[in-house]
Amino acid sequence: MYLALLELRAARGRFLLMGSVVVLVAALVGIVSGFTTGLGDDTVSALRRLPATHVAFAAGSDSDQFARGLVDRDTVDGWRHEKGVEASPLGVTLTRGRTDRGTEVDLAAFGVEPGAFTDPGADTGRPLAAGGPEGVVVSRQLVNDGVRIGDTLTVDRLGIRLKVVGTTGRSSYGHVAAAYVTTDTWRRVRFTTPGARTSPGELPDQYSAMALRAPDGSGPVRLAGADRRLHTATVPLETAFGAAPGYDGERLTMNSIQTFLFLIAPLVVGSFFAVWTVQRTPELALLRAMGASRRRLLGHSLTQAAIVVSAGAALGAALAAGVGALVGDQVPFSLPAGTLGTTMAAVVLVGLAGSALTLRRVTTVDPMTMLGAAR
Repeated sequence: MYLALLELRAARGRFLLMGSVVVLVAALVGIVSGFTTGLGDDTVSALRRLPATHVAFAAGSDSDQFARGLVDRDTVDGWRHEKGVEASPLGVTLTRGRTDRGTEVDLAAFGVEPGAFTDPGADTGRPLAAGGPEGVVVSRQLVNDGVRIGDTLTVDRLGIRLKVVGTTGRSSYGHVAAAYVTTDTWRRVRFTTPGARTSPGELPDQYSAMALRAPDGSGPVRLAGADRRLHTATVPLETAFGAAPGYDGERLTMNSIQTFLFLIAPLVVGSFFAVWTVQRTPELALLRAMGASRRRLLGHSLTQAAIVVSAGAALGAALAAGVGALVGDQVPFSLPAGTLGTTMAAVVLVGLAGSALTLRRVTTVDPMTMLGAAR
């Protein structure tokens, strides 16, 4: 241990250079992780906060199910009568609106039944049940965009006027802030044709999907049987995230970048310690000739690698957290302490794995051969 620290001090220039590379790699991994989590939250946070266990789509809708699939009233009633399952219709559609104060916003209209388990309630103001049939509860992002309780929000091109009655936490769908309306209002937004005079009774009695809350005892066999009877396709809530626009593609892209960084880290660390081991081969041979055991040399090398990689990962974590604090809410970035800690632990592990590639040369040093070659 003492010898390892002496070498770190004697060759501090080289180790600082290597440590700087580890810092940058760790920071980049942390930043990519933050963007991966942030983009995921910005795409499906409105779905993630649904207290549902499954989502039932119309059978045959294999992609972009919330936009392309529709379930009718018979399906809604069938799921409601299914034993052991709590069901509520759910509408999801993207639209635009303008407040009476001139604020233009994009919004993801979520149609929920007031008082049902899908109803998010309201953090401030009134929930949908107390806000009347034309009420709307907006998420915090829309409040940041300038929407206020008491505003009248007119849906673009449709002329549907909604009264902002409450606000709820941060939630979005497809990078668009969520706004919660009643299912009747959602049907007007989804099916009304611009310029047409259509009464609510003439609109299709259809919804994007069914939100299901099944107890732990409800197995896939029961849900599969209901799917066959009701002509639906039920998936776990986490699987339904893939129905959000761009979710799977974004995660594949960001996870691929992160994977390549995890592959680069051990190669960089391993290359440095391989060169470092070759340069100090005579010193290692001398220590072996003086009676140092292979275990001691192994511990000596691992200690150096652990100090460099751990210190670099710690500084990289601080740098990634600083970038997150700097960008704030301007971009979808989320890096909780738990995620950051897990990511940095992975960086340390792959870095040490890279340094382990050089351990065979350390443990197989022949003191007689190497000392003789050094003369």
